[in-house]
Amino acid sequence: MTRFAAPIAEQIWNMKYRYTPSNGADGDQSVEDSWRRIARALAAVEEAPELWEDRFYAALEDFKFLPAGRITSGAGTGRAVTLFNCFVMGTIPDDMSGIFDGLREAALTMQQGGGIGYDFSTIRPKGAEVKGVGADASGPLSFMDVWDAMCRTIMSAGSRRGAMMATMRCDHPDIEEFISAKADAARLRMFNLSVLVTDAFMEAVKADGPWELTFDGKVYHTIQARDLWNKIMQATYDFAEPGVIFIDRINQANNLNYCEDIAATNPCGEQPLPPYGACLLGSVNLARLVSDPFGDTAALDKEQLNELVSTAVRMMDNVVDVSRFPLEAQAREAQAKRRIGLGVTGLADALLMVGLRYGSDEAARQTSDWLHAIARAAYLASVALAKEKGAFPLFDAEAYLASGTMQGMDEDVRKAAAEHGIRNALLTSIAPTGTISLYAGNVSSGIEPVFAYSYTRKVLQKDGSRTEEEVVDYAVALWREKFGDAPLPDYFVNAQTLAPSDHVKMQAAAQRWVDSSISKTINCPEDISFEAFKDVYLQAWDTGCKGCTTYRPNDVTGSVLSVSEKDTNAPSGTAPEVVADSDAEPLTPHGDVIYMSEPLDRPNALEGNTYKLKWPDSNHAIYITVNDVVLGGHRRPFEVFINSKNMEHFAWTVALTRMISAVFRRGGDVSFVVEELKAVFDPRGGAWMQGKYVPSILAAIGGILEKHMIQTGFLAGEGMGLKSDPQAEVVNLGDAPRGPACAACGEFGMRMVEGCMTCPSCGHSKCG
Repeated sequence: MTRFAAPIAEQIWNMKYRYTPSNGADGDQSVEDSWRRIARALAAVEEAPELWEDRFYAALEDFKFLPAGRITSGAGTGRAVTLFNCFVMGTIPDDMSGIFDGLREAALTMQQGGGIGYDFSTIRPKGAEVKGVGADASGPLSFMDVWDAMCRTIMSAGSRRGAMMATMRCDHPDIEEFISAKADAARLRMFNLSVLVTDAFMEAVKADGPWELTFDGKVYHTIQARDLWNKIMQATYDFAEPGVIFIDRINQANNLNYCEDIAATNPCGEQPLPPYGACLLGSVNLARLVSDPFGDTAALDKEQLNELVSTAVRMMDNVVDVSRFPLEAQAREAQAKRRIGLGVTGLADALLMVGLRYGSDEAARQTSDWLHAIARAAYLASVALAKEKGAFPLFDAEAYLASGTMQGMDEDVRKAAAEHGIRNALLTSIAPTGTISLYAGNVSSGIEPVFAYSYTRKVLQKDGSRTEEEVVDYAVALWREKFGDAPLPDYFVNAQTLAPSDHVKMQAAAQRWVDSSISKTINCPEDISFEAFKDVYLQAWDTGCKGCTTYRPNDVTGSVLSVSEKDTNAPSGTAPEVVADSDAEPLTPHGDVIYMSEPLDRPNALEGNTYKLKWPDSNHAIYITVNDVVLGGHRRPFEVFINSKNMEHFAWTVALTRMISAVFRRGGDVSFVVEELKAVFDPRGGAWMQGKYVPSILAAIGGILEKHMIQTGFLAGEGMGLKSDPQAEVVNLGDAPRGPACAACGEFGMRMVEGCMTCPSCGHSKCG
């Protein structure tokens, strides 16, 4: 018997969360071993560790409580990684030395696996005078390009790539350049962008009044507020960025507004944090807590929910004490406030199980009730921890009770906090759960609606054969178990059929009882009018949301998963079955792009080519050998060897050899390796080679790999250097568009989930 509800769940565990020591020692042989490892690690700081280890294990068992990926993959492994998901870095000083000190801190943080957020509003605008050097400032966007290039070169812990959020205030003189930055599809690809929108700006928009763009007390420009708002909306309509963060509302609602100011968020926006702020994340799986699903007495088990939340709060509080931190300033900040981000996943599935249509008024009320119950249980658990272990160091009873979310908290909770203090300054947040929701059996993600009832994906086996797997939503699978082929009821809806206003309604319902923020994507149809699109953001503002992120598929952003013509099990009026298609011709690589269940064994003999690279100013050439394997009649890269007599190159060439070969052997659309290498620049300068400027040795190696892939037919031809070509024709299945290719597994089904492009097939996320 397996604990996994679906094959994809076990594959995600094996790829992402299973601990396999590199020295050959025993690691996790089963998911039970993973739960035991995590429970033991988080109980180690308790006075009765064996008692709490068993309780923590019970919370993890059967995927009821899902710590975020960094905890699940890192706790108890002894690896030098942080268990915190996200950080906001220190305020960027407006001087060259401080800017590059900040760059160094960002690199150290991402090296340990943390996503970061930065407010670039503190850097003087382009063209401003730089006193003492007789020059004009290059502006914050130029330094964002430097951050972007740095992020490309760093692989986060556990194969996660660094993710970054950049924010800018709506009154910064360079805000218009910030808004339009993503019009260049090759620029700032490692960043999510969001505009910090103030209450005063929204009032000026509604009044169609003037708006001053200022820096350091100087007014640079005066424009119409509504014109700037329309520019934000147009960029988001066209490119899905920037997002909008209602920053004054965030600071007003902050339980710590008496001792901190917030100007940035983590990469997905659910954690507004102060300078050096850090937050760990975890989710209660509501889909596992419904009794009698689809039955006459279907309901969420409130007693089980309260017990689970209480245990989860204790586990997450312990993470503060057992985790490493990339920077000492981050450790001090976390210890002083002990903020955690407990959220939910499986909300949409749970609503289906109790017979409610996601987006309806009844579902919104039920969501608010469930989130209220979670907030109560979390705050009371934190008060109990304060009685036992002490309140967070910056706790000030009078100021805390008069601040933010605490003003609207239940009176008995306020009274308990006043009497005993509270262990954690903030407790609730709804994070992206794309990967952990797959790990939990493909439950609906976060508070998002069900995206698709099912989709299929191809998996390449070691013998070269391919198998097809159906990935079914957890609630749909449960319905099939109970009722067989009976049609799904009318209240089964998905992201393709919901009106944007229904999305906003659900976000607002959840926000009432979330003291941090929410990562949520408002799916909009491609043909939505610009005026209706703008109304989505005004609805989010009017209903109390702390931010808004939309996704409208188009030629630039890509489309959602392809939709098949047939669907024999959908209720009337709903979208047909969604299929992650691998049969249609890929955009760039030749042949099927398929994900391998395991790395292929190396054949005894491979066909390959060796290329000589002579980098200017280097005494020794570099030799790159690329060997290929033939699968399904197509030749594809299998391994790389990079050699040089220059011993200064030894360490990085060996590392690059191993990393690229490991990626090649996993399969999928590995052409992204070329793109990433070609984007690396050397701050000391590049070189002119064969009439073209090459920004670094690594970029030159990327060019050789690209040339090889073209010559062997793996790539159709040199493209624009992007993971997806915005000028390429979209290949359709039937007449329905499909999404861009996943950089990890190659499936053409990337979609926006909770503010981040995510692959439903393998769980890979741009945001790490």
